[in-house]
Amino acid sequence: MRKHMRKHGGEDGSAVSRYVVRLDEIDRGSVALAGGKGAHLGELSRIGGLRVPPGFCVTTEAFEWIASAFDKELERLESADPDDQETVRGLGAELRERIETVPIPDDLAAEIEAALDQGHYAVRSSATAEDSAAASFAGQHDTYLNVPGDAVLVHVRRCWASLFADRAVAYRLRNGVDHRSVRMAVVVQRMVFPRASGIMFTADPVTGNRRTTSIDAGFGLGEALVSGLVNPDVYQVRGGAITARTIAVKRLKIEATPEGGTAPQAIVSGEQVLKDEEIVRLNALGKQIEAHFGRPQDIEWCLDDDGFAIVQSRPITTLFPVPEAPDDTNRVYVSVGHQQMMTEAMRPLGLSVWKLTSPGEMRDAGGRLFVEVTSRVTENLLTMMSQSDPLMGDALRSVVDSGFVPLAPDTGRPPVPGPAAPEPVATDSAIVAGLIEDRRNMLAELERDIAGRSGLDLLDFVLADVQEIRKMLFDPRNMPAIMAGMESTWWLNEHLEQWLGEKNAADVLTRSAPDNITSEMGMALLDVADVLRPYPQVVDLLESGAGPDRLPEVPGGRAALDAIQGFLDVHGVRCVGEIDITRPRWSEEPSAIVPLILGNVRNAEPGAAARRFEQGRREAEAKELEVLARLRELPDGEAKAAETKQKIDRLRTFIGYREYPKYYLVSRYFIYKRALLAEAARLTAAGVIGDPEDVYFLTLPEFRDVVAAQHADHDLIRERREAFAFYETLTAPRVLTSDGEAVTGAYRRGDLPDGALAGLPVSAGTVEGRARVVHDVADADLAAGDILVTAYTDPSWTPAFVTITGLVTEVGGQMTHGAVIAREYGLPAVVGVENATTLIKDGQRIRVHGTDGFVEII
Repeated sequence: MRKHMRKHGGEDGSAVSRYVVRLDEIDRGSVALAGGKGAHLGELSRIGGLRVPPGFCVTTEAFEWIASAFDKELERLESADPDDQETVRGLGAELRERIETVPIPDDLAAEIEAALDQGHYAVRSSATAEDSAAASFAGQHDTYLNVPGDAVLVHVRRCWASLFADRAVAYRLRNGVDHRSVRMAVVVQRMVFPRASGIMFTADPVTGNRRTTSIDAGFGLGEALVSGLVNPDVYQVRGGAITARTIAVKRLKIEATPEGGTAPQAIVSGEQVLKDEEIVRLNALGKQIEAHFGRPQDIEWCLDDDGFAIVQSRPITTLFPVPEAPDDTNRVYVSVGHQQMMTEAMRPLGLSVWKLTSPGEMRDAGGRLFVEVTSRVTENLLTMMSQSDPLMGDALRSVVDSGFVPLAPDTGRPPVPGPAAPEPVATDSAIVAGLIEDRRNMLAELERDIAGRSGLDLLDFVLADVQEIRKMLFDPRNMPAIMAGMESTWWLNEHLEQWLGEKNAADVLTRSAPDNITSEMGMALLDVADVLRPYPQVVDLLESGAGPDRLPEVPGGRAALDAIQGFLDVHGVRCVGEIDITRPRWSEEPSAIVPLILGNVRNAEPGAAARRFEQGRREAEAKELEVLARLRELPDGEAKAAETKQKIDRLRTFIGYREYPKYYLVSRYFIYKRALLAEAARLTAAGVIGDPEDVYFLTLPEFRDVVAAQHADHDLIRERREAFAFYETLTAPRVLTSDGEAVTGAYRRGDLPDGALAGLPVSAGTVEGRARVVHDVADADLAAGDILVTAYTDPSWTPAFVTITGLVTEVGGQMTHGAVIAREYGLPAVVGVENATTLIKDGQRIRVHGTDGFVEII
């Protein structure tokens, strides 16, 4: 290691250090030089009326000088298997040891020492990846308090070394942060010796409410509080007034020791840490800081005889964003994703296309779509929501009960904008056949019309053609056909329970209903397995991880590939999260369906599809005969039986069509997508964008603008990529207010066994088996008799349903896709089970009560 470090030349030729800078010389734009903590402290020091302890920053350029000696160790860490924890820990320990013993160059040591006196300091790590909008890295790197001036150099080295602490390395691996991309600065600040300290969140970190400040306070240094060693006082402030307080019994505080460092001190105190006027003053400082940074903040503070000092502020990274609104009026939003079984984040192009093709005014936030229902929260809407998703309905009712928004009078109009109320339709299968034939013709027409288009001609065509989807939604035959099956289901369940005491009787009556494109998909994949099963080399090749494109290499491979392609010709437009046009379709990534095919090869017998369909049809027929016979024994039985027979016929005629409109929608999306990606490839070839998938981070109108100008805003695309990566880490709320509060609901049931998990019953029956907790259908290693437990299912999960015997999901309703297919396949199912994928462990034995709506862990 050389003993001297280079200086940067100033404009006048003088030497300007970039290794030690005062906090008041940097700001929020100095992250690359000072790290997240240093940059934020520099910015805080610029806010008038705010007290920030003075200090300086040993910059990342100093660290880079030191780290240049460890390139080989960094390369080994970067190339290590993240799952090999022993090796990763060993490499981290080796790096820490070398950094803590490396000599500090004389010039750097002299600069640091010149900035010190005989006082004591807080020496704090400040990495370039921390305290960002997406990841705080809080607690991952080291901080040292009450460090004497002559020991600062030693602790600077320790802060550098903490970049490779086990917890920091693990955090970067979990968040996909490149080890070599992170650099460490070190903040050295004058030590404050407080009587009280704590943390302040300028938005409630639990509910997300932006108007509520939450303050944790304890005696002495904040180290005890941050480390979880003490129970703090908790104060909540809203509108400048204290709205809640919890005064804890404090049994410990941490104090600075005269010789340096800190030590715990036992106490017993039930005294309120902060006076009321201090709480109000601290809240005002927090709101001032929040206003300066433009977003809610997580603030570390301390209080001594000179008043409050702010020693850190970072964005709160766990808050769900709030939809933009023109004013401060109280507003309430309901999630579209919970209705569409797509609660994951969508890219801007996906959001844009969905909004353009859907009825109603939608707002996006956090990569999700919401419908504002502020002025339409009627008793009718609450009832409708409670039927389709009880948790959403209860959350919405709690918003009304709190007085946040008033209950609006029922007007007879649909509570959420959409197609007009449907007219009755006849029990005529020709109606469904005609609708499906029309949709197929419309898709063929679109294929012809879009062929050969490019440039502005293509974009203008797509922007105009999306209105055709709305025409389908408002087709006077479409919504009545959808509602006919749904209303028949509701009528049968209500009346047969009333007349015969039987719950959810319609569940059996829907089995093997005709014209259900989604259930047919599951059966079609069983037929594909039948083609593959006689050819062991085909199965072996696919099990080795090879893609279907390699099938012609082995005997039977051509027949297998033809079968897979035949399936994709009909169902290849589908995928997980299919309402997002940017998601890869099965036709684009055929390997996604290979695990499902192999599961069918293992778990099904030849001819299973035809047998299962016929069995379902016979069960439905037998149930119909049984129900009608029992009804005829009742008073006025012939009339009851006749009306029920009409409803059963209506149910079986129309319930299958419930699935077709979405299939048509995603089919149309895929035609658009192929044409748009071809245009994106032309833009890439012309150097306008760097990658065809850059267009995923533009709205459809913005895509048109790029084509027109032959120029793209690369910074905007990069920012949206980063925002999307952040949005993927968030959990979408069912109900969201303009205050940012994510409102949760409850089932409020008193009829459950102890320990049972409540949910919504959507497919009757009781089943017991092994729980398989699955987050991605491509990873679904299912065996016959398993019960699938997952966050949500959309149509792409249907092929997995042919193996399982029961279903539990966190999201869903009576008429969402998973519920419809579970009923048709005869699978007991409970949906809307909050946190099912964490409360139920993979491999546990569970019992699913699909008739009564709860799950027991055995």
